[in-house]
Amino acid sequence: MGSDHPDADNHPTATGPAGITVKAHSAPCALKLYGSWFCPFVQRLWIALEEKHIQYQYIEVNPYEKPKQLLDLNPRGLVPTLQWHDKPLYESSVLIEFIEDAFPDHSPKLMPEDPYERWQARLWTHFMGVKFIPGFHQFLQCTDEKEMDGKREQFLGYIKEFVKAMDGEGPYFAGKDFGAVDVMFVPWAVRFWVFDHFKGGLGIPEKGKGGEDEQVWERYRKWYEAVSKRKSVLETTSEREYYLPLYQRYAEDRAQSELAKATRKGTGVP
Repeated sequence: MGSDHPDADNHPTATGPAGITVKAHSAPCALKLYGSWFCPFVQRLWIALEEKHIQYQYIEVNPYEKPKQLLDLNPRGLVPTLQWHDKPLYESSVLIEFIEDAFPDHSPKLMPEDPYERWQARLWTHFMGVKFIPGFHQFLQCTDEKEMDGKREQFLGYIKEFVKAMDGEGPYFAGKDFGAVDVMFVPWAVRFWVFDHFKGGLGIPEKGKGGEDEQVWERYRKWYEAVSKRKSVLETTSEREYYLPLYQRYAEDRAQSELAKATRKGTGVP
C-alpha cells in the first residue's frame, strides 16, 4: 500500500518505555521482529519475547506503508512478522507457541506442559479471535447511539466469560505464573481506556459496586492489577497521547484497516 492510505498518518516510532525498549533492540540480530509500536497484535508477541529474554532486533514498520524489506520477506506485509534463519513467520497467536518451540532453553515457559492446560490456552486464544477482539471493535466502532449500550453489554459479557474461566486464586489466568493466555489478552485490556475517552466508558464497576457479579469483577481487578504492572507490558507500551489519533479513527468508524473493514462486515478478525 502506498502513503496515500487514509490510516498511514501515525506517529513513526515508539515513545516512552517502548521507545527505550526499541533502542535496546536496534542492533542487527539473527531474529528480527517487524512490528508497529501501536499494534496490540505486535505487543502480544513483543511481550512474549521480553518475558523469555530472547535476543531480537526490533524493526519498526508502518503497516500502511509496507517497506520493500518486509514485502520481500512476507508479500502480505503482515505485522508482526518474525524473520528467523531468513524465513518469515507470522500470526501472533501462533508465534507465541513458535518461540516456545524454537527457544526451549529460555524461561519462563508461557505455554503449560500439561496437555489439558495447553488445550485450555489454545481454546482461549480461539476465543480472542472469534469473540473478544471482534467485540472490542464492534463497541469501539459503533456510532449508533441506539446500538451503543447493546455493544457495550455484549463486550462486558465476553470479559466476564473470560474471567469466569480463570484460576480461582490467580493472580494470573492459570494461577501464580504469567502465561500465554495472559499475553494474548493483556494488550487489549491495557487499551480499555479508549472506551472511557471515546465511548463514555466501558462500564467495569468500581470495587464493591459489581452487584451480583462483584466476585467476577473483583477477580478481574486482581488479574488486571497483576498483568498491567508486568515489566514486559510496561516496557512495550508507548505514551498514551500517540495512540489517540489512531483510536479516534476507529471510534468514529473511519479506520480502513483490514480489521476495521472486517468489523463492519461482521466477519470478525481478518
